[in-house]
Amino acid sequence: MKRNLAYALIAMLVAVASCSFTNKSFENDDKDKLLLDLITYVLERGHYEPKDINDDFSVSVFEDFIDILDPTKRYFLEDDIMEFEKYKFQLDDQIKNTEISFFNLVYDRLMTRMQDAKVIYKQVLADPFDYTVEENISIDYENELFAASRSELQERWRKQLKYATLGTYDSKLSRSKKGSDSADTDIADNTLTPEEAEKEARESTQNTLDEFFDFVDDLERKDWFVQYINTIVGEFDPHTFYFAPEEKEKFDTNMSGKFEGIGARLQKKPEGAKIVEIISGGPVWRDKRLEVGDEIIRVGQDGKDPIDIVGMRLDDAIKLIKGPEGTVVDLTVRKVDGAIDVISLTRDVVELEESYAKSANIIKDNQRFGLINLPKFYVDFNDYSERNAATDVAKEVERLKEEGAEGLILDLRDNGGGSLKTVVEMAGLFIKDGPIVQVRSNGKGKDVYDDKDERIQWDGPLVILVNELSASASEILAAAMQDYKRGIVIGSKQTFGKGTVQNVIPLDNIVRSNEHGDLGAIKLTTQKFYRINGGSTQLEGVKSDVVVPDKYSYIDLGERDQSTPLKWDKITPANYKSWDGYIDYEQTVANSNRRMAKNPQIKLIEENAKWIKSEQDENLISLNYDIYKAEEKKDKAKSDYFKSLSEYDSKLTFESLQYEEELFTKDSVLREKRDRWHKDLAKDVYVEEAVNVLQDLKINNLKHAKLASVKG
Repeated sequence: MKRNLAYALIAMLVAVASCSFTNKSFENDDKDKLLLDLITYVLERGHYEPKDINDDFSVSVFEDFIDILDPTKRYFLEDDIMEFEKYKFQLDDQIKNTEISFFNLVYDRLMTRMQDAKVIYKQVLADPFDYTVEENISIDYENELFAASRSELQERWRKQLKYATLGTYDSKLSRSKKGSDSADTDIADNTLTPEEAEKEARESTQNTLDEFFDFVDDLERKDWFVQYINTIVGEFDPHTFYFAPEEKEKFDTNMSGKFEGIGARLQKKPEGAKIVEIISGGPVWRDKRLEVGDEIIRVGQDGKDPIDIVGMRLDDAIKLIKGPEGTVVDLTVRKVDGAIDVISLTRDVVELEESYAKSANIIKDNQRFGLINLPKFYVDFNDYSERNAATDVAKEVERLKEEGAEGLILDLRDNGGGSLKTVVEMAGLFIKDGPIVQVRSNGKGKDVYDDKDERIQWDGPLVILVNELSASASEILAAAMQDYKRGIVIGSKQTFGKGTVQNVIPLDNIVRSNEHGDLGAIKLTTQKFYRINGGSTQLEGVKSDVVVPDKYSYIDLGERDQSTPLKWDKITPANYKSWDGYIDYEQTVANSNRRMAKNPQIKLIEENAKWIKSEQDENLISLNYDIYKAEEKKDKAKSDYFKSLSEYDSKLTFESLQYEEELFTKDSVLREKRDRWHKDLAKDVYVEEAVNVLQDLKINNLKHAKLASVKG
């Protein structure tokens, strides 16, 4: 469906663009102006919900572009911003007329200010920092004003560099103290005085900044222009994006699944690069120390001094993080709870096998239940019949039935989505037939995607587990099961809230004759998902039947954390009938809510979530070493207090299925992976409650005792 839509959209754009661009000539900055013209054209005609390019749009582009270039406000001065502001309400006209004088002015001034910054940071780092002085730094950069003078800017740099150096100073002192306590004379001889540690910390910070500015110096004007283009594009929605030719090649590689790195998707924040998705099977996923919400603030290469990426363009930070398979990257990370940690990862390709469906038997009170974990809705686009999520889940369901499962849990937590076709087929495993999802394109009516196969693979009790990171295709499946009242949805207050579809349009396909080489491509939002009850999954996601807290409960995450998401809306519902297999759906949900409200583990999770929120809201940080250490000690004590969350024991027993047990004789690595997974499941209070719900549903809740025949 996506591929057909892309072809149709290209055909429409080419038909119009062939006459729009053929007679145009660009005398100056021609490629930049051509790009601006092309991209604006595609956005206005192909985007699902085109925006009016007016004064409000102009203000947004103005503010967001300045913020992208200088998020920590350590380059531009107040006078610079005042000079730029003459364009604040003119950018809509500049975009329409393919003028780029605003970009040229800002770019030239940024280059000047970065040269000034090189002088400033070297002056600041020439003098020792006094960590006995009681002073603070605000990291609420969004509400900070630009410096009014060079002296004020230098003071801002001083505090930021003192803050950046404080952790290194503490690390060197702590290692030195351990060394002095050592019986090894070689280690003891390498102990540092506070003065020596302070000097080495400053030198380390200077090396980091030297490398950072060397990196920035290698950037060309075209790299900064791409940032300007993407500021304009990003005002339409957070998933619409322009790929420069080099980035388009990387995107194609990533879509094929053959990419190297750490296996995480990042989002730019003033304080660093925030992890917004962990890719199943990748190094981060396997390592388990990093999690969504963590912010990477420095990047080092295999033991070398790290480079500070605070304030760096996201694309440039990603270039530092990515690298050849087998190499090591050292990430300095501000954890979700505020703790600073250094995590070393070996770059590797994503293990595709780890992104496939897997299942386990759960034993409780001599009853057997099945659990299927689905990391994503995968498909082989070249050969759908080769392997896909729907077929694999169907196989796991049948295997669990053969081993006596009396209820089924489908775990969609952290599942970022994937193929729409597999969602429709997978939903059909649990209902007789009927609509699964509605899809709407710009200016067109809705398309309803149905399960037409009347056979049911599983008509027993069903629970769907979700969290804030269950997105897109996951939300479609959870919503369909909820609308049919086919399964109980347990999890976060709401899922991610991504209810849109994107297609990639190569710009070269639009211009009939192009003398400027590869123009790149635009990833364009073209459609929107709607539940069968008519409501969109956009922004609001799917609201769980049984809401349980997790560490993300009180922090901004998902589509609502984006700056320009499309709004929630609704259309007419599809024609469907609720599932008639349960006698008392509402009572089952009420029973679960009562149990969860009394569960001490849930109360501890709630307490942890509130603490994490309070830590994230803390924007004023002391630059006094003694206070810094006292706060660190207090935070560590609180963090240790919450470690008991990982020691929980549900008393449930987890076993691999028979076919996997047979594989273990030849594959010890698979056995180790499954053992680790089962240990994690045994600590999982959400799985425990899912089993309780399955027991409730099983007790006189099914009208039909016999499972139906298998589809396929």
